[in-house]
Amino acid sequence: MEKTELVNRLKHASDEVVAAEQELTNIDAKFGDADHGLTMTKIATAIGTAAAAAEGNVQEILDDVATAVMVLNGGSAVPLWNTWLDGLQEAAPAKDTVDVADLKTMFNHAYEALEEISGAKAGDKTMMDALIPATEAIAACNGDENAIFASAAQAAEKGAESTKAFVSKFERAKSYGEKTIGTPDAGAVSMARFFRGLAKK
Repeated sequence: MEKTELVNRLKHASDEVVAAEQELTNIDAKFGDADHGLTMTKIATAIGTAAAAAEGNVQEILDDVATAVMVLNGGSAVPLWNTWLDGLQEAAPAKDTVDVADLKTMFNHAYEALEEISGAKAGDKTMMDALIPATEAIAACNGDENAIFASAAQAAEKGAESTKAFVSKFERAKSYGEKTIGTPDAGAVSMARFFRGLAKK
């Protein structure tokens, strides 16, 4: 995959998250601060803008993207997304193309970097409920990059949907206990929307 295609996929991912702003706000308004939609729009816009303006190889592009998110003011989503994006760039090749093996290494490293600071596991009703299955789908896929991103998007979507059955264990929503059952996690939904965009060339 050429770096130009990676840039296009990042821009599509950004667009998907921005388009979901109201959906994310509505979800977060039930048990959170109702700011997740706005925060994710800032993050996604920074990703898309930085990707479009970036020059250099794959690693340098992702470094620009991670840096653009790092400098944002926002809630807990900003450092989490910065950590994940920084993990991608740390494992990215310093060249103008990225192959299937590179993608598997990159996304696994990014997940491990985020896992180290988040403390959240599958079933905790967080963004990890979308990211973990997406990462596992990437690792298990035997196809090309199109198949990898399609599998990841499907897994992330299923993971986000599954959070409806969980009780929130983090942040403000935690205080609502079992009342949070039936509502998906906004962080998982935004991650799923991002992967949906990555699946578009």
